[in-house]
Amino acid sequence: MKQYRNYIFDLYGTLVDIRTDESERKLWDHMSLFYGYYGARYEAEELQQAYLTLVQGKEKALKQEHAVQYAHEAYPEIPIEEVFGELYEAKGINADKELVIHTGQMFRACATKYIRLYDYAKELLTALRDAGRGVYLLSNAQRIFTEYELYYLGIHDLFDGILISSDHGCKKPDQRFYEILLERYGLSSEESLMIGNDLESDIAGARQMGMDSFYIHSAISPRTQKAADGEKDADYAMQRMNLRALCSRLLATD
Repeated sequence: MKQYRNYIFDLYGTLVDIRTDESERKLWDHMSLFYGYYGARYEAEELQQAYLTLVQGKEKALKQEHAVQYAHEAYPEIPIEEVFGELYEAKGINADKELVIHTGQMFRACATKYIRLYDYAKELLTALRDAGRGVYLLSNAQRIFTEYELYYLGIHDLFDGILISSDHGCKKPDQRFYEILLERYGLSSEESLMIGNDLESDIAGARQMGMDSFYIHSAISPRTQKAADGEKDADYAMQRMNLRALCSRLLATD
């Protein structure tokens, strides 16, 4: 396959295997208790509904704002810490930034069933950098969760650049998110390869930027997407997760 100067990775479902469930009653029982520790008393169902209402309202408002500002279809991303802070405010509690962030991280920890690297993820990133290639992360994610998970998994320092969508108000496949990455790090679309497990956000998003893509069908690829579709829509594809084989293909020389 063609050799590229830069490799841009998705995170969840591409390098990291994760399962979360934000609908479980046990999660909201724990969060109700946590908020209560700081004087914000909620019943579990009340808290869950207030959270969902705030998230939906903020996403709708941001999408409307983007519809006015941008000609292309926008995909808004709110900073989720705003929601956790407003849940305190609704109960008359003035929570500082540190408490709001810790509340969000408590939420994430309670919602997470497991999180782990796919086999050979570290070795893949290291091999690419050792070969003189640029390695970047472009993730639809929340800073207050993902930055800490990158450190927990031991891969934060294996990237030449990291972009997390909650920092920028937009997410893949929004072309602005790709443009921010390219402009910030001086990358060329023609010399870069997007690697991800989502045909819409990763593969279609890269295509609109004139960037080649590599689709990996993983266990947490969207259920509506089939492995065979990756071979049709992406420049390269793998039917199943195998980062060792991916490394061999990316670094293969004629």
